[in-house]
Amino acid sequence: MVNNELERALGVLQVVAKENKHAGKKGVRVKKASEKKAEKNKKNSKKVDNDDDVFAEFMNIPAASSAPSPSESSSSSKESPGSSSSTPLHVPVDENGRPQQTDPPTIPVRLLFPDGVYPVGEIQEYIAENSYRTTSAELREKERLEHDLYEDVRQAAEVHRQVRQYAQRFVKPGMLMTEIVERVEDCVRTLIEENGLRLQAGVGFPTGCSLNHVAAHWTPNSGDKTVLHYDDVMKLDIGTHINGRIIDSAFTVTFNPRYDPLKEAVRDATNTGVRTAGIDVRLCDVGAAIQEVMESYEIELDGKTYQIKPLRNLCGHSIWPYRIHGDKSVPSVRGGPTTRMEEGEFFAIETFGSTGRGFVVEDLECSHYGKAFDPPSGVTIRSAKAKDLYAHINKHHGTLAFCRRWLDRAGQEKYLLALKNLVDLGLVESYMPLVDVKGSYVAQFEHTFLLRPTCKEVLSRGSDY
Repeated sequence: MVNNELERALGVLQVVAKENKHAGKKGVRVKKASEKKAEKNKKNSKKVDNDDDVFAEFMNIPAASSAPSPSESSSSSKESPGSSSSTPLHVPVDENGRPQQTDPPTIPVRLLFPDGVYPVGEIQEYIAENSYRTTSAELREKERLEHDLYEDVRQAAEVHRQVRQYAQRFVKPGMLMTEIVERVEDCVRTLIEENGLRLQAGVGFPTGCSLNHVAAHWTPNSGDKTVLHYDDVMKLDIGTHINGRIIDSAFTVTFNPRYDPLKEAVRDATNTGVRTAGIDVRLCDVGAAIQEVMESYEIELDGKTYQIKPLRNLCGHSIWPYRIHGDKSVPSVRGGPTTRMEEGEFFAIETFGSTGRGFVVEDLECSHYGKAFDPPSGVTIRSAKAKDLYAHINKHHGTLAFCRRWLDRAGQEKYLLALKNLVDLGLVESYMPLVDVKGSYVAQFEHTFLLRPTCKEVLSRGSDY
C-alpha cells in the first residue's frame, strides 16, 4: 500500500516537472518577443529624442531624453536627502490619512498634494471698471488654459511658505548668517526636489539676509563669520521657482520688540501696494499709495523719534520667466512712471522702510551675480578659466541669479578673476549690496502676485504675513 502511494506521488511530480519545463520555455519565448518590440519602439523614438535634445541644448536646460524615466523619477522623489535609492521616504499622515509635513521639513511638497492641486493664493477681486472680470465666462476659459502654469507657481509658493515658516522657528540670535541661509536653501532644494537640476526647479535666487542699514543684495560669502544678534534687523529674502516661474517674497526678522513699529509700517505699506495694484493700474499710483501709508508711521529709538521713510530708489518689479527683474519697476514713492500693469503679468511688490535718509547706495563686498539676459554680441572670452566658468553658469544657472557660495559649493576654485572678467565683458552682471546710512535700520516685506484675467492672486500670501 505504501509502495502504491509512493508510485502515485512520483507520477504527480513528473507531470508537474514537465509542465514547469514547458512553462519556462514559453516564458523565454514571450520575453524575447517583448524585448524585440521594446527595441523597435526605441528605434522609432530615437529621432524624437534627438530633436528634444537639440531644443534643450538651445534653451540651455536638461534634455528630456537625459531625464530619468518615470519609474526612476518616482523612485528618486521618494528618497530622503542623502538616503540610498532602496530606502523609501516615509510620508506621515494625520488621522484622516492626509499626508503631513515633518519638522524640520523633509517631505517634498509634491508628495503632500498627490492630486497635483496646490493651495490657491489670496484672491483679491478687481474693482470699478474691471469688476466685470470676476464673472466673465470667456476670461474663466482663458484661465483654464493656463492650468499648468498656475499649478507650477502655486507649488513654488507652497514651498516658499513652508521654508520661511521653518526659518521663523529656527532662526535665533547667535547663529552664523551662513548657517541660516544654507539651512534655508537646503530646505528649498529638498521640498522642491531640485536634485541638482536647478533650471527645472530650485532656489530662485541667493537667500538675502541683509542686516540693519544694509537693505538688500547681501548674503554671506564663503568663510564669512557674521553672527546674528538680538538687536539686529534682518531682511530674509527667499526665492523659489519651478520651470523659471519665480516666487519672490521677503519678511523682516527681529527679536527686540522696539522695532515692531518699523516692521508694522513696512508690512502695511506692502499690503497697500498689493491692494492698489491691478490690471490697467498706473505704476505711479501704486507708489503714491505706498508712500502715504509708510510715512504715516513713526518709531522711537533711544529717545529719538523717526518718521519712517520709504527707500525711494529701491523698487518692486515685474517678474519674467528665469528673470527676477522684468521690464517694469514699481516705485515706493510718488512721481513714478505712468506705465500700466497688464493682464497676465507677475509682480513682486516690495517696500523698504528706513530710519535713515531713505536712499541707498552700493557698498560692501559683492555676493550676488547673474548672467546678463541680453549680453552684448560679438564678445570674445579669451581666458580659458573664464570660458569654463561661463559654461558652468550657463549649464547650472542660466539667467537665474547665483552667488559665490554656490560656485564654491559646485567645486569651482580660484574663479574670482574669471568672474570679474565676465562682468567686465558684460556677460555677467554683479548686484552689489545696497545700503542706507550706517546706524540706521531698514525693514522689508514683499509679496509676489499674478494678475489673472478674472482676479488678482497673491501667490506668496500665508498665515504669517
